[in-house]
Amino acid sequence: MGILDSFGALVGSIVASLVLLVFAIFSFFVTVFIVDVGAGLAGYSPSGDFVALSAAILAAGAIVAGASPLAGTGGDTE
Repeated sequence: MGILDSFGALVGSIVASLVLLVFAIFSFFVTVFIVDVGAGLAGYSPSGDFVALSAAILAAGAIVAGASPLAGTGGDTE
């Protein structure tokens, strides 16, 4: 049964990776909308490439921050 267990773990990892990719793309689209609306409210009209660049930087920062462990910042000295 070891091969079936490892195959199940492989399928689970692939499914988790696909779900993460879908959420990252959705996060990017939402961030593009937020950056575009925020620039409009501030009275700016940036071109699409600057909106996409700033949204990509913000989305990548959010993904990296969500993936980083915060155990070292808790202050527990046990």
